[in-house]
Amino acid sequence: MNDIQTLAVVGAGTMGLGIAQLGIQHGLPTILFDLNPAALEKAQAAIAAGLGKLVAKSRLTADARDAALARLTATTDMGVVQADLIIEAVVERLDVKHQLFVKLAALNGPHTILASNTSSLPITQLAAPVPNPERVVGMHFFNPAPLMPLVEVISGVATAPAVADAVEALAKRLGKTPVRAADAPGFIVNRVARHYYVESLKIVEENVASFEVVDELLEASGFKMGPFRLMDLIGVDTNFSVTNAMFASFNQDAKFRPSRIQQQKVDAGHHGRKSGRGFYTY
Repeated sequence: MNDIQTLAVVGAGTMGLGIAQLGIQHGLPTILFDLNPAALEKAQAAIAAGLGKLVAKSRLTADARDAALARLTATTDMGVVQADLIIEAVVERLDVKHQLFVKLAALNGPHTILASNTSSLPITQLAAPVPNPERVVGMHFFNPAPLMPLVEVISGVATAPAVADAVEALAKRLGKTPVRAADAPGFIVNRVARHYYVESLKIVEENVASFEVVDELLEASGFKMGPFRLMDLIGVDTNFSVTNAMFASFNQDAKFRPSRIQQQKVDAGHHGRKSGRGFYTY
């Protein structure tokens, strides 16, 4: 269980494709699964482009890029999703993740590690219906996964210490800085960062300032990206989903209250860069 030699990623969205790129770049044969063939095609193109940028910057040779791409298997057939470690990067819904993990457990042996890239859902809850819940762990990457150095490693109540150790070791192999976090809603980063978004949205709701002004001021104060540009990068829908999950997990604590402005953006399909429009137009 400690020796992770093969990787599978479920979900070919922004996070999933970024994690898959990391895997093949660091020598791991990697399966990338998605039900949507168009999403897989887009993901493969994005991975090739990402590796191409590294070649252009002389951080990777053309041969190494080609070898990495050869390690990638993209598929819409869940039956072939078998690996030492499977990381899910699907929608932030507990029921969806439960169904997925139960299916993956049936397709794999009891020693396959099932990891979630969730940014808000408790690992203990995710593991509850899964056979051999000791192999379920949180492995939370940050967007964009190939560039951001931090990975949160989260153990649920049932997670075996050897499983968390193996995931931490893999994160280091992928060139990341792993940090152990307790199993609490939002873990460390999202719990702290939630107020960066929530308070900024309240400022706009209360007509204190526009979202452009908030971004400009915070960027001028030293933040690399203002909250609204960052929400567009992450995905307005994804960010809103995390806020809702944390609001529920903290028993409707007002400090995590979701914003009606963000709700309207999601309802309108303005999901940020990936949809061409969020708080800004792309």
